[in-house]
Amino acid sequence: MKAFNITGPCFETRHYMVDISGKIAAIKALIDKGHYFTINRARQYGKTTTINELRLRLADEYLCLWLSFEGMGDTPFESEAAFCMTFMDMIQHAFRLTALKDDSDYIARWVNPEASSFKKLDAHISAMCESRKILLMIDEVDRTSDNRIFLHFIGMLRDKYIQRDIGDATFHSVILVGVYDIRNIKLKLINEGVYKPAAAEGKLLNSPWNIAAPFTVDMSFNPAEIATMLRQYEADYQTGMDIAEIAREIHEYTDGYPYLVSSICRYIDETLNKDWSSKGVQEAVKLILTEGSTLFDDVKKNLEMNSNLYNLIYDLLIMGAEKTYNRDNPAIEWGLMFGFIKNQNGRVIVANRIFELRIANYFIEKDYLEYREKGINGVLRQDVIQNGHFNMELCLRKFAEHYRQLFTEADISFLERHGRLVFLSYLQPLINGAGFYHIESQFTDLRRMDIVVDYNSQQFIIELKLWRGNAAHKEAYAQLAAYVRDKGAQEGYLLSFDFRRDAKKRRPLAKWVEKNGARIFDVMP
Repeated sequence: MKAFNITGPCFETRHYMVDISGKIAAIKALIDKGHYFTINRARQYGKTTTINELRLRLADEYLCLWLSFEGMGDTPFESEAAFCMTFMDMIQHAFRLTALKDDSDYIARWVNPEASSFKKLDAHISAMCESRKILLMIDEVDRTSDNRIFLHFIGMLRDKYIQRDIGDATFHSVILVGVYDIRNIKLKLINEGVYKPAAAEGKLLNSPWNIAAPFTVDMSFNPAEIATMLRQYEADYQTGMDIAEIAREIHEYTDGYPYLVSSICRYIDETLNKDWSSKGVQEAVKLILTEGSTLFDDVKKNLEMNSNLYNLIYDLLIMGAEKTYNRDNPAIEWGLMFGFIKNQNGRVIVANRIFELRIANYFIEKDYLEYREKGINGVLRQDVIQNGHFNMELCLRKFAEHYRQLFTEADISFLERHGRLVFLSYLQPLINGAGFYHIESQFTDLRRMDIVVDYNSQQFIIELKLWRGNAAHKEAYAQLAAYVRDKGAQEGYLLSFDFRRDAKKRRPLAKWVEKNGARIFDVMP
């Protein structure tokens, strides 16, 4: 029986797979035109599965050679001769997956002991490609480590690409696959401290792959594509699930990130008793938020290694800052490369709700000691949770009490930056285990942050807002009431932070109001 796979490439005979025919067709169009290009996407984004599907579907038209630098170590990159010999050995090994696997003469000729430098390898490739239409795919190219050898190699491929129109035979198409765009691989090596630019390079780190065609194929899964995988599963199990609705729900949390899509499905199938409902999807998300995985280890590592990227995501999630989408901003470029962010109508937002939750929780844990020292206390879970029901009104009243105990004029600068984080850190342990929150990033700005809390079968809509005067406060009622209606709810909660110098003298506010058919609990500590 097939299973949902979250480790390594997917294979149609063993795994439930999304139909990616449309993506394969778009990539094939680039190959047919003889383009060289890079597929650079985040970790566990289906890159290896995609090139394996290319290999299978293009086998009748091309000799598809699939190489990978995964687990090669440093020895092949110690010299030109070592790399050239390793490359030719890898080519030989790749033939086992092609229709020419029995052509021992041609395969044997691929290893030429005389081709011990890039200049000689250049001539050898020309000789071997004269009568063959070869597609070369190199996976995990950014696993190369400590020197310039690989950069010189792809520079050689670039030069052969340029010269092919004047009779230099070479690979028909080359695809480099990895997380890092080859245009930025020098910056990666410099950041890791393993590459020192030569003096002649100066500050201009020219790309060794500047002939690459743009790769714009969307490799995330849309709801219709997710549904193709669910149909395969439903044909086996007849669960009665609403395929279109579950596909839409999965997409809501994942934005089609392949690992997250498969992970939700795997949890529902293997851990949650095949509960293919909205509740089942939510329960799977809760499990993902607490699991240990190489994906989230990479997320934390990349945030810690790049302070500009860290600050960008922190400002988006915690400060509610609005950032214009500009790829000339290095932090935005890195965030896109790692799959942390995306462009929405010219604004930068976090790529999906699961990343929002996981990264926000990470920020909360990291900053916890700082605001714990400020003296804020938690509320006991039994105060706000009775018989499995969460009392959000009481939670906010208790938070307001503790917030006023915390608040002094000396704390204003701290609270202006961390006030929302203080509330999220207060809320998170109360709902942990039975619920979670997500930040509605499409509404987030410097004055407003919308949070939706799911706790068992309950849902709470909370708007966090900075005080901007009575007129703006009344406008907040209308905004929240409209949002509550859009979510199909009747109640909402408005938590406002007031950083005026005399705020301590004002009586705290906590009351229910009616606005445009919605009940709003208005809290201002």
